Amino acid sequence: MIDLRSDTVTKPTREMRQAAYEAEVGDDVYEEDPTVKRLEFTAAEMLGKEAALFVTSGTQGNQIAGLTHCNPGDEVLLEANSHIFLYEGASMSALAGVQPRTIEGIRGAMDPTDVRAAIRSDDIHFPETGLICVENTHNKAGGAVVPLENMQGIYEVAREQGIPVHLDGARLFNASVASGLSVQRFADQADTVQFCLSKGLGAPVGSVIAGSTDFIRKARKWRKRLGGGLRQVGMIAAPGLVALTEMVDRLAEDHDQAKILAEGLGNVKGIEIEGKVETNIILANVEGLNLSAEEFLVQLKQEEVLAVPFGAHTVRFVTNYDVSQGDIREVIERVHHIASRV
Repeated sequence: MIDLRSDTVTKPTREMRQAAYEAEVGDDVYEEDPTVKRLEFTAAEMLGKEAALFVTSGTQGNQIAGLTHCNPGDEVLLEANSHIFLYEGASMSALAGVQPRTIEGIRGAMDPTDVRAAIRSDDIHFPETGLICVENTHNKAGGAVVPLENMQGIYEVAREQGIPVHLDGARLFNASVASGLSVQRFADQADTVQFCLSKGLGAPVGSVIAGSTDFIRKARKWRKRLGGGLRQVGMIAAPGLVALTEMVDRLAEDHDQAKILAEGLGNVKGIEIEGKVETNIILANVEGLNLSAEEFLVQLKQEEVLAVPFGAHTVRFVTNYDVSQGDIREVIERVHHIASRV
């Protein structure tokens, strides 16, 4: 089975397994795990932030950021198709008691003018704007890289108004590799950042949030409140450290594979590639095959290929560490088989 559902499905490398086995550990609730400390220091240094915190998932990291930045009753501005809004179980409302206010973007990028217009004025009828969230790369926009200049414009507006900015950088390293810009350049345009170790970087579990020392001190308490205080967690952090130090540059391979797959699928009659493929996500519209996304996926699974629905007729494919060039060629051939049958 060729699994292109997500880059979260990768298995840990031999080096990650060895690192987990040999990890020096301690009780992280007491801040005594040396491996976790090394991971957090490394992440903070790469992002250019004062401190970082290892968390169980990207969703937990994003929610800790919202809980730390906001007060109940605040409003959070975010892009209409952002992961935080669409795919995190309304947890920002359920946990932080805040109200999301969405702004339509173009390929995941909100117009700074629209962001400025959405910030609430001082009126007792309105909630206070407590946080602005941006996402890079943008999942729903097909792994689009939100331009640095766009982030700079939003951050400038936010600083003028005294509103913090949080970057959901689940695939931030993909944005860095695709653009040729360091992750710090992107992280500089936000007060806090979350990125996943368990997506393109290939670690089995975990994410990191980073920001000021004071923010991380408060975030640590929220992590504990959410049940995220773990003990000898260096066994999990060690593969994440391998991911950060050894798996970043190879993301270019995933991007190249995605472009090959997009070109091959685009040559199948009845399939149209939606948008520009910049990183490791491909959105394929199969309406021209007279199939819904779900119907197409049933046939795709029969061809021993896995992907996910991303709309009524849109299917998402995600290249990842466990998918080879030969696998990509096989997928294209098997999709041709499907097209020839319908």
